[in-house]
Amino acid sequence: MSIKTEGVHAGEFLLSEANGTRSREEITLAATAVDLPAGQLLGKLTASGHYAPYDPDADPADGSETVTAILWAPVGASTEAQRSVGIVRDAEVIGRLLTGLDTAGEIDLLALGIVVRP
Repeated sequence: MSIKTEGVHAGEFLLSEANGTRSREEITLAATAVDLPAGQLLGKLTASGHYAPYDPDADPADGSETVTAILWAPVGASTEAQRSVGIVRDAEVIGRLLTGLDTAGEIDLLALGIVVRP
């Protein structure tokens, strides 16, 4: 019998958020060749305004080197930009369920009012 492992479900990383949906925004993801899981840290590309996976080693002019959102739900790879939802402010999240979290990313999240819990 094979064992299957589920990924992170939509919003599973979220402990609490601001009233209503104040923590969430509709975002546009840049085209990506890989599937992105819920809880993926995102940066906002300066050239297009689209969001892409956080990359702390990116060219500083790129925008993806700074965390500006957390992807709410998993999305599939796409050759086109696609709409999604991101947590962009005032929330508490579970650090172990975030993809790409490092010390610099945690500092970026704190600046957004997003507190990372163990």
